[in-house]
Amino acid sequence: MRLRLFQAAGMAEAMAAVRAELGPDAVILDSRRVKGGVEVTAALDRAAEPVVLAPAAPPSPAPGLARHNLPAALAARLSEGPLAEGLAAALRFAPLPDGRGRPLMLVGPPGAGKTLSCAKLATRLVLAGAPPLVASTDGLRAGAAEQLAAFTRLLGLPLAMATEPEMLARALARRGPAQPVLIDSAGCDPFDAVQAAWLRGMALAIGAEMVVVMPAGLDPAEAAETAAAFMALGARHLLPTRLDAARRLGGVLAAAAAGLALGEAGTGPGVADGLTPVDAAWLAQRLAGPPRLESAA
Repeated sequence: MRLRLFQAAGMAEAMAAVRAELGPDAVILDSRRVKGGVEVTAALDRAAEPVVLAPAAPPSPAPGLARHNLPAALAARLSEGPLAEGLAAALRFAPLPDGRGRPLMLVGPPGAGKTLSCAKLATRLVLAGAPPLVASTDGLRAGAAEQLAAFTRLLGLPLAMATEPEMLARALARRGPAQPVLIDSAGCDPFDAVQAAWLRGMALAIGAEMVVVMPAGLDPAEAAETAAAFMALGARHLLPTRLDAARRLGGVLAAAAAGLALGEAGTGPGVADGLTPVDAAWLAQRLAGPPRLESAA
């Protein structure tokens, strides 16, 4: 209850002051004459006062996270405790398929780094004594086949070209027992129905495991929508590239938060740089660290 004492020359003036201060719901508890006028004690039950609730402010991102432009919901979740633990709970981490079982098909928007990533994976398999069967479905982009062919020649690997599902299936028929298969696919806009149907048809023809290759530095909302569109086509893994050059990883985390599993990332521009394993601890260090990543090759 809110109590106030009012003094005025007369009762009318005192009542006017009560209404002005406490409103029409005020209750007069006492009144008496004093020297120079009257004194009125009035009260207002707080239950009668309007309650204004301010919207709860979202938790501030943890130090170092704000510059990454994370999606608001993910930033709030990661601000609740240790960063590595929050990442492990919010995102999926899983080893990147190696193409030994189901063929591994690298998919993604044009210019994402699929060809270089394919070359890095092929190099790793050759060094491990398991030379892969490498194929390309990119018959549209100028120089695409030549770029991958240059890599495979250095590795002593043949390169199969297949731009239709039937051609790809025939190319893979030459696969040796338990031989890994890597497929560098043409850039795809997953929001284009024709391109999306073509990509899914290629993957289904050989039972491929699709891995989305996506460059770091994308707008988080765009990255999340793109990841979800590729997931609708059957992709389950994310291979982010250019983490050595990106200053903000909001796009990478947004794509992963859409449901794609993280396992490795491209952190260098050359084939010899290889791929860097990614887990919650590594990602937490990268997010909290300096804007630029030192060479992780």
